[in-house]
Amino acid sequence: MSYRIESDLLGELQVPAKAYYGVQTQRGINNYKVSNLKMSDFPEYIIAMAYIKLAAVEANHELGVINDEIYAGIAQACREIIDGKMHDQFPTDMVQGGAGTTVNMNANEVIANRALEIMGHQRGEYQYCSPNDHVNCAQSTNDAYPSAFRYAFIRMNRGLEEELKRLIASLRKKGDEFNDSIKMGRTQLQDAVPMTSGQEFHAFANNLEEEVANLERNVRLLYEINMGGTAIGTGLNAVAGYAELCTQKLCELTGEPFSKASDLVEATPDTGAYVSYSAALKRLAVKLSKTCNDLRLMASGPRCGLHEINLPPMAPGSSIMPGKVNPVIPEVTNQVCFKVIGNDTAVCFAAEAGQLQLNVMEPIITECIFESITWLKNVMAILREKCIDGITINREHNAKTVKNSIGIVTALNPVIGYKASTKIAKEALETGKGVYDLVLEHGLLSKEQLDKLLDPENMLAAH
Repeated sequence: MSYRIESDLLGELQVPAKAYYGVQTQRGINNYKVSNLKMSDFPEYIIAMAYIKLAAVEANHELGVINDEIYAGIAQACREIIDGKMHDQFPTDMVQGGAGTTVNMNANEVIANRALEIMGHQRGEYQYCSPNDHVNCAQSTNDAYPSAFRYAFIRMNRGLEEELKRLIASLRKKGDEFNDSIKMGRTQLQDAVPMTSGQEFHAFANNLEEEVANLERNVRLLYEINMGGTAIGTGLNAVAGYAELCTQKLCELTGEPFSKASDLVEATPDTGAYVSYSAALKRLAVKLSKTCNDLRLMASGPRCGLHEINLPPMAPGSSIMPGKVNPVIPEVTNQVCFKVIGNDTAVCFAAEAGQLQLNVMEPIITECIFESITWLKNVMAILREKCIDGITINREHNAKTVKNSIGIVTALNPVIGYKASTKIAKEALETGKGVYDLVLEHGLLSKEQLDKLLDPENMLAAH
């Protein structure tokens, strides 16, 4: 491999001759071999950064800070990145020190070197287009970096919501399919009162439906950006009007309703929006995990468990127990949810660790949220395709458990009273007799009255 020599504050360093990135990115490659997750693993992140740099150069050009030739080169380079080119030139590890400076400089260097080619120069000839003086003009890592990952979260959230809506639709379809199948509802893992499997699956869907609105509510917090604040929010090195114009340009380029923070000094270290959005991801994970817990319980058996539903068999369940098939798809979903909950804890600690005018822990916040969005989106697709869509129900078995349940005695409360109903339930437990037979035996109700009260269909709604 051939190299070119670039230099920075710390001295000279070899950079691959064909690389669009430069010396500071190379130092990042050398310093941060931590997560094995690179910026290039998240295309939306790279695209968002390119939009930030494009908005900045358009504002600087309009304000007369950047000349026509350099503007044209930088703008074209940014648009090429937005179109998906050169994404392999972002090898920076997602977990790093420096508050994201390596990420910002990675973008600056790639854009500058591509702009140099467009202008007819060689990579590394920064006297004609500099990563710092031109691509990073009127910016700091402390405003460009968070503005970029905010936009990346917004873009990625759309895909997450779409997958969540598909999962909800799948659960609703099962709710409709199972709407006439009666089963026993349970509280505290004990028999409660009858319901239908359709009601249960519609409840799953409605429970997750709330999370679409919650994600949308929290993602709106990410639209406030601090472009133009530069280092600590005072706007040093940015000309008058840049902050407003850069935000306007970003809105025009993306079609998104970004707004400039009213107090840039406050906004620069503030991580409140990330805490709230991460909490929304955690809330979705908690609900999704609870749903999978229920699916595993309902499918337990096949002969010694609840055996209410059948999950599609996805893999042999044991290396020693022949014929065993495990609920592997709900299990992997549970584990993803645990990871998202853990990521939220890391986000909270990182947000709390901010000091004075900057929070240097933003890289781990970024990595955790990117990971949570990606994992949730992926696992919801797997859960829908490989589990929910193929669930079948054991109608006769479920109806039989209702008829044999002591829980149906609850329907007698309004007629014979709680005390008498408790006595019947206790005797049924002790003797193994059915509730129906015991009520008649004690002469508490006529057969006609009892048949009407204990008809499971009468216990599915208020009447």
